[in-house]
Amino acid sequence: MDFKNQINFLKKLQKNNTKEWMDANRKWYKEVREDHIAWLDEMNTKLAAIDTEYYDTPGKKGINRINNNLMFHPTKPIYKDHFGGGLDKRPNTGDFYVEIGIERCMFAGGLWRPDSKRLRSIRDAIDYNGEELQHILNKKSFKRAFGGLWEDVKLSNAPKGFSSDHPHIDLLRNKTFAVAHEFKTQEVLQKDFTIKLISVYKEMLPFRRYLNQAVTV
Repeated sequence: MDFKNQINFLKKLQKNNTKEWMDANRKWYKEVREDHIAWLDEMNTKLAAIDTEYYDTPGKKGINRINNNLMFHPTKPIYKDHFGGGLDKRPNTGDFYVEIGIERCMFAGGLWRPDSKRLRSIRDAIDYNGEELQHILNKKSFKRAFGGLWEDVKLSNAPKGFSSDHPHIDLLRNKTFAVAHEFKTQEVLQKDFTIKLISVYKEMLPFRRYLNQAVTV
């Protein structure tokens, strides 16, 4: 994967964030996109080899659109400043998200503001066995990799059906259950980048499996 070429393309795109520029550089865009899909295919194979529960996700299925959704975010530029995609995308569960951009490069996973049914399932799992999730979050290597749960909106009070003195009330008040590990863009250009990605994937697995079991059982 020629990440240097990809990052150069993204930098040029952000300086010329118009459909006219994209149309004039469509060949370059297609070259970079196909290269990124091939890289996702490679990672798909590598992750499947180390994880017996991995859900096969080809690059074309995993890659996200580079266009921003202007219907919901009308103030955003037309095109994103990164290539993003999901791997291990089992339906209705949290995938492993990979983002390569000019501002940040990120690996993330979990569930971002799940619907009320899945959120209730996660809270029920925490009510039944929150000690397991807390143990995962407290692990030193996990904290080094992710710090903690992604900071997002939380309930100010206990969710309906749970007492305010619940031993895991801090977890229950969350609406998002996700974690992320950020890299500097220059790290992507290093030879050990793939090794780092796989290491982050392995560290995240127990967390994602806990959530995925909660929403599928």
